[in-house]
Amino acid sequence: MIGAMTRHDVIIIGGGQAGLSLGYFLRRTQRSFLILDAEGGPGGAWRHAWESLCLFSPANWSSLAGWLMPATAQAFPTRDEVIDYLGRYEDRYGLPVRRPILVNAVERSNDGLIVRSGDNAWQARAVVSATGNWRHPHIPTYPGREAFTGMQLHSADYVSPAPFVGQRVLIIGGGNSGAQILAEVSQVAETSWVTEKPPHFLPDDVDGRVLFERATERWRAQQEGRTTEHLPGGFGDIVMVPPVDQARSRNVLHAREPFARFTPHGVQWADGSEAAIDTVIWCTGFRPALSHLQPLGITDDTGRVPVTGTRSSAEPRLWLVGYGDWTGMASATLIGVMRTARSTAQEIDTFLASR
Repeated sequence: MIGAMTRHDVIIIGGGQAGLSLGYFLRRTQRSFLILDAEGGPGGAWRHAWESLCLFSPANWSSLAGWLMPATAQAFPTRDEVIDYLGRYEDRYGLPVRRPILVNAVERSNDGLIVRSGDNAWQARAVVSATGNWRHPHIPTYPGREAFTGMQLHSADYVSPAPFVGQRVLIIGGGNSGAQILAEVSQVAETSWVTEKPPHFLPDDVDGRVLFERATERWRAQQEGRTTEHLPGGFGDIVMVPPVDQARSRNVLHAREPFARFTPHGVQWADGSEAAIDTVIWCTGFRPALSHLQPLGITDDTGRVPVTGTRSSAEPRLWLVGYGDWTGMASATLIGVMRTARSTAQEIDTFLASR
């Protein structure tokens, strides 16, 4: 059966920004490669972002290697503009993307790795997992959550504020997604905002450019063996994009400390008081979507794969790109993934040449 499989030097699992960026650099080698993407069209996880989402960097700071994102109508690109850019990027460089193909397993063979999707299989000398986090939303354990009778959804499933008109909505999570969703839901609903720690708002003149520069400085410090404890933070801080700035003007950017527990019809606060809630929107982040790597037995207790750089420490034919700082500083961002994609492509080329 293996003899009938299509063989490639490299299989990339995931056709979002990380997979495309890696494909761009692999084009410079003589290696055969294929990108398998689970989505129905270009755009990766951006296809599932809420309708009004906007980036917090201008277009030229939200671009992949080789081609700047064209100037956008507003200062910060919208979700749809990012999706359009990624689709045109695929076409511009003729990247070999096949979709929709949801990879459900990666297995070892005598002369490489086997990538499986249902009854289909491909064999590769090297595999890159670039599936990101979107398919693995995280909702923390909370007392009484199962007894709550209202609606609950994760930001991964949030589309627009329309379903929540006139409701009492609790938004949980203090990052940029929580702030942006709060900003628009508060225009049509009575909202409460809960964050684990007081939210940190960046100065009005700070956007993604500054955050990327911070991430770059942290990366340089790591490369040089310097401590990063004294360096300023980065992508967890809330950027004052126009919708959030407008919410500040409406005086709705006020967060409360976590409540004690859910009740059937709302929440109970630490002081014993209760509040009725119709809907809870969890803006509590994601975990790496790595279920397809379970057959390899290399995932640790945190759900991650131990890596050296971007290469699996236990399986030398596997690399992981675009999952966040543990696979490269700022690698979960459009512009930030370029650095790790370039070095990973070079490393794979050297590895294959040695074999």
